Amino acid sequence: MGRYAAEVSEETARAEAQAVRQRREGSLLAILFGLAALVVVFDQLTKQWAIENLSEVRAEPFIGDLISFQLTFNPGAAFGIASGTTWIFTIIAVVVAVVVIRVSRHIGSLAWTICLGLLLGGAVGNLIDRLFREPGFPEGHVVDFINYAGQFIGNVADIAIVGAAVGIALLALFGLDVDGTRHRRPTDDGEAPADVGEAPA
Repeated sequence: MGRYAAEVSEETARAEAQAVRQRREGSLLAILFGLAALVVVFDQLTKQWAIENLSEVRAEPFIGDLISFQLTFNPGAAFGIASGTTWIFTIIAVVVAVVVIRVSRHIGSLAWTICLGLLLGGAVGNLIDRLFREPGFPEGHVVDFINYAGQFIGNVADIAIVGAAVGIALLALFGLDVDGTRHRRPTDDGEAPADVGEAPA
């Protein structure tokens, strides 16, 4: 009888732990897609503002000579890199969005949730331009307007993508996995130690 009660208690504990994980995953997914949606909306609103208010030939100072606003239509990647290969970046943006959605099924870390939300929002924000702006699908030019000291011109989506990339690099450096577990670097003898369990982030 005691053994049966212990087994029932263990099963109940596992079921409760599973329910807690599912609720946490649901909350993290809501944060991820909510953040992505906010990035997309803010990105598109600022791009529309830029189209209506900025010039392609004159920069409007914002923070001295460091940051100014100037409208440009970019056929390349973030910050105007690799122009002339628009369709390639359209495909890349689609792939990034699909990968983020697939990875999100295993989300267990708030830090990863924020990074993936920023990455998804940035990718979709620029993808909308490539799909629906001139000269047309799938080679639409991305609206850029944030001029960084005359070196690069970007937009809100670019900022989200770069921020996500930096965050993901740091998470990988510190050994935090998407599911919230933390692992250590290989030891001196070349053997990688076992995962050390869930991290609080």
